Amino acid sequence: MMTLGMVGLGKMGGNLARQLTGKGFHVVGYNRTVEKTLALADEGIEAAMSLEALAATLPAPRIIWIMLTAGSAVDEAIATLQPHLERNDVIIDGGNSFYKDAVRRAAALTHHGIRFVDVGVSGGPARALAGACLMVGGDEATFRQIEPIIRAVSVPDGYAFFPGIGTGHFVKMVHNGIEYGMMQAIAEGFEVMKASHFKLDLTSVASVYNHGSVIESQLVGWLKDGYDRFGTDLADVSSTVAHTGEGAWTVQTARELGVPVPIIEGALAFRKRSATEPRYTGKVLSALRAIFGGHAVWERPD
Repeated sequence: MMTLGMVGLGKMGGNLARQLTGKGFHVVGYNRTVEKTLALADEGIEAAMSLEALAATLPAPRIIWIMLTAGSAVDEAIATLQPHLERNDVIIDGGNSFYKDAVRRAAALTHHGIRFVDVGVSGGPARALAGACLMVGGDEATFRQIEPIIRAVSVPDGYAFFPGIGTGHFVKMVHNGIEYGMMQAIAEGFEVMKASHFKLDLTSVASVYNHGSVIESQLVGWLKDGYDRFGTDLADVSSTVAHTGEGAWTVQTARELGVPVPIIEGALAFRKRSATEPRYTGKVLSALRAIFGGHAVWERPD
C-alpha cells in the first residue's frame, strides 16, 4: 500500500483523496479548515491536524501532493513543510500554478535535497473523483516513483510526462488558455441563436450538437447540462465571468514568445469587460464554469 499526504481537501484535492483511498492507497489529509479534514476522515482518509503532523505521519521517502489555489498559499505550505522533510522526499504541486513558480520552487527545494513535480490536472471535481487528465513535469526518475499515483487518478491513457521542471504546469496553462477560446466561441454562437427570430430550443441545439457533429465535446455537453439546471434564459446566472490566472498567463507567455493569440486574448478581454458589459454570452460562460468546475454562478472575477 502506497502512502501519501494530500494538502488541500477542497473540491479537487478532496476528490483526488477519495479516489486514491478507494483504489487502495493510504492517504493522510490536511486542510486548513478542520471541519473539512474531519469530514473526510469519516471516508477513510487519515486526518492530520497540521502540516507538521502530516509530515511526521508519512513514511520516508514522503510523497506530499499539494492541491491549493495558485500563489502564496502554495509557497506558505511548502515553507511550513520543508523543515520537516528529508532528502528524497517528494512534493507534488497539483494546483494551477504558474509554470515559472514551479521552476522557482523546485530550485529552492533541490537545495535541500527535496524533489519537486508539477502536475496539471484537468477535468474538474467530477473527474478528480472518477478519473482526470494529468500533465506531469519534472525529472523522469521522480515521475517513475510517483507514476502509480498518477496512473490511479487518471482516465485510461489520460496522463503524460513532459521532461523538465515547469512543463506540466506550462502545458496545463496553455490548455486553459485554449479552454477560454473554445468556451468563448460556444457562448457567442449560442447568443447569436438566442437573438435570432427563430424560436430555438437551445437545450435541443446543445444536445444535437453533441451527437456526432464536428463540435461535439464535453463543453457542449456541459452547456446542455447547464440549460437543464438553470433554464435556457439563464436568468439566475451572472453575466459577470470569473477569470483565474491561466488565461492571462497564456497571453503573457505568448507575448514573451512572440506568438499572436488573438482568440485567447479576446476571450480574456471579454471576461474582464463582463463586469460592466452584461451579455448572454457571459451567462453561458458562467453556466459552463458552474457545471464543470463547481464554481458559483454569481462568482465575481479576480
